[in-house]
Amino acid sequence: MELNQLRMIKAVAECGSIALAAQQLHCVPSNITTRIKQLESELGTALFTRAGRGLRISPAGELFLGYCERILSLVDQAKRAVKPDAIPNGKLRIGAIESCATGRLPPLLAQYHQRYADVTLELITGQWPQLLDDIQHHRLDAAIVAIDVQHPKLHTCALYHEPLVLITGPNHPPLPDLQAISQQTVFMWPPGCPYRATLEHWLNDNGLHINRVDYANWGSIIGCVGAGAGLAIVPEGILERFGAGAALSTYHFTELPAVQNVLVWHNETGCHTARDAFAALLAEHFAQTQ
Repeated sequence: MELNQLRMIKAVAECGSIALAAQQLHCVPSNITTRIKQLESELGTALFTRAGRGLRISPAGELFLGYCERILSLVDQAKRAVKPDAIPNGKLRIGAIESCATGRLPPLLAQYHQRYADVTLELITGQWPQLLDDIQHHRLDAAIVAIDVQHPKLHTCALYHEPLVLITGPNHPPLPDLQAISQQTVFMWPPGCPYRATLEHWLNDNGLHINRVDYANWGSIIGCVGAGAGLAIVPEGILERFGAGAALSTYHFTELPAVQNVLVWHNETGCHTARDAFAALLAEHFAQTQ
């Protein structure tokens, strides 16, 4: 069993085909096929099954993949441990919820690229359960989420509080208070969104009802509100990105508190100069803006 075989297993599992994995690993498909067959023979079990024109990981393969991810992460950690003072370099895999990735992160990613040109930065967006699962299985080096993370293997660093803004279209009557949204159409990110949860908790506590419309795109939500189709609760950072050219009315209600966003990484990853530099950049920026 060799590290290259583990990297091949991981790549095929992520890509779903040997051809795509070969492109990712910069090798020929036949090499991957041969090395996987050798490993399956050594283990005495199939790690993949055919699924149409691609491959699907088998139950045994799923179990083995978890070990592959941990072993490869430990190898990276061992390399970093012997040179903790090195200039940040290599690959940095960052995850973020959509609101942060779209609203707050773009200028910071540009700044990071300028400071650390030797780092290859990958940004993955997703909902917080998937991002935390990716952290726990070493598929991501760090992630930004908007929930209170309580896990013994995860380290968190508070970044910023995201204010929530209620927006209406240009022809909508003024809202004297938050209760005025009762029975109105409200565009929301689908279930699982912490900002949505903040509004829903308030609605439940006050026995009020709204007509929910779920859109998984902040630009579309703001566009529909601007067209007069309803109201929306949006993070302030998103409004700054998408709402500049829209004639919207905005409201800040104390009943909707700002939501804490945090940076999360796995406790066992140890020294990671690229991640630590990213965390320092975020801390520096938000300390000046909050």
